Amino acid sequence: MRKIASPLLWVPTGYFTMALGYVMLTSVTAIMFKNLGMDNGRAAQYSSLLILAYTVKPLFAPFVEMYRTKKFFVLCAQVAIGAGFAGVALLMELPGYMTFLMAIFFALSFIGATQDIASDGVYVTSLDARAQSLYCGIQSLSWNIGPIVAAGGMVYLSGYLHTHVFGHDPTVFGPDWIDAWRIIFLLVGGLTLLMALWHWRTMPQGARAADTPSSVKDAGRILLDAFVTLFQKRGVWRMIAFAFLFRFSVGLLEKIGPFFMVDPASKGGLGLSNEMLGLIYGTYGLAAVLVGSLLGGLYVARRGLKATLFVLCCAINIPNVAFLVLALTMPSSLVLITLGVAIEKFFFGFGAVGFMIYLMQQLAPGKYTTTHYAFGTGLMGLCGMVTGVISGHLQEMMGYVGYFVLVMVATIPSFLATWFAPFYHDDGSQPKAEPDAGAEGKTVPA
Repeated sequence: MRKIASPLLWVPTGYFTMALGYVMLTSVTAIMFKNLGMDNGRAAQYSSLLILAYTVKPLFAPFVEMYRTKKFFVLCAQVAIGAGFAGVALLMELPGYMTFLMAIFFALSFIGATQDIASDGVYVTSLDARAQSLYCGIQSLSWNIGPIVAAGGMVYLSGYLHTHVFGHDPTVFGPDWIDAWRIIFLLVGGLTLLMALWHWRTMPQGARAADTPSSVKDAGRILLDAFVTLFQKRGVWRMIAFAFLFRFSVGLLEKIGPFFMVDPASKGGLGLSNEMLGLIYGTYGLAAVLVGSLLGGLYVARRGLKATLFVLCCAINIPNVAFLVLALTMPSSLVLITLGVAIEKFFFGFGAVGFMIYLMQQLAPGKYTTTHYAFGTGLMGLCGMVTGVISGHLQEMMGYVGYFVLVMVATIPSFLATWFAPFYHDDGSQPKAEPDAGAEGKTVPA
């Protein structure tokens, strides 16, 4: 019997590969569209539509469980994503290439969502509870390296290639950017294929879950029952409002923030190069997110979620004013620009932990804990998609200053949804009472 490789050989690379594909599709494409001369409205809209597959992945997750092994789906997905990104690089030479690109990107988003389902399945079914807890931090850290490489390294490299290798003007957006972005997609495609080869050697097969459906009919029945039981939960509509609205203002800012950085001063932007954008967002910004997430987790662990949730909501929303300040003052100092981004990202990381913990503790408990948690994260993705689709068009209508004022007004629904978010389960801040075996989400310890 073949010995199972150490999780250190496949957990970090597995989650890095997941994040690399996701960030390239849903974030980096927006910068590419902008570089190629697309207006803010379409650039934000097209890249945001690619979030759809990741939003609805709970709907097809039961069907992935039914066939072959989880490793099989991981490898197939990674090979397809690698080949797809390489195909994008080749298609960019064709006239009218954008139609083909969007078709491939849309297909790759569903393949990427399938990779996420299968990779999570390998992790959950190959490791026992102790090992899952042990490698959880490595899993999270490895995922966060993906944005560093994609939104930081690849965006930086695209600007370097465009300016210093191909000799083009970095301030002019248009077809000249094709040369640099073709190399970027070839690199990402090749890296993903290398990861597939590595995981073929190191990743375990992944066991079948105890509740794996045996037929399409059975999978559909389970999915329907999961929906029904979700809406039977007490206070579910307030939980849904929280899941959708907690990051509403952040969704409006996610695509427009980088556009503001690279747009010239004549359009109200700061006129940064792709190199500086990649450096600010992919290194300093992401480092601030990681530090903020760590401190936010410690803050919640010390005081409990119920006592801290509104503070976390303030942390994730109020610092968005940094972009309004930047738009009003238009600083030329890279230190001040970096500081503004780092402040917003630090408090985003600090506050965002509250969202995930709330879903785990309040929305997920019950018969279908994993599925209901996935529905909650799907609502977060839906919010990001909807706000992203409209964000570019609104910014073009209002200008950057007016739009960032709108972002601050859009924090109000987040505050209301958080204030009225219900707590029906223990948040860990109180001593444990005698367990009630009849209560939903409660279990009697062995």
